[in-house]
Amino acid sequence: MMRPANHVPEVYICLEPIDFRKGINGLVTMIEANLELSPFAETLYVFSNRRRDQVKILYWERNGFCLWQKRLEQERFHWLRRSDAMVDKITGQQLNWLLDGYDITRFKPHKSLKYSSIS
Repeated sequence: MMRPANHVPEVYICLEPIDFRKGINGLVTMIEANLELSPFAETLYVFSNRRRDQVKILYWERNGFCLWQKRLEQERFHWLRRSDAMVDKITGQQLNWLLDGYDITRFKPHKSLKYSSIS
């Protein structure tokens, strides 16, 4: 099974639905032109169709682009909704929760604490 790791450095989720006929070249152009991000960064870019029953994930791996797709046979993905931006940043763990069907806006873990001493 191929799934994104929970510790992926950066995950950008496109909040607006896209035309799912777009392939790698169309998505790369959209990342650069519309989202003003670099498609060559160590980043996953996540897109959904209008019905929210399909997801595409694009990323650069050493010497070429990879495109991963999931289609739900029933149900829909619980997508983030914000009207003030085209893209939002989530964690690798949140992406996996989203792919598993969770509403990540309501399902958040406790924050991580980092201490340098116990006193």
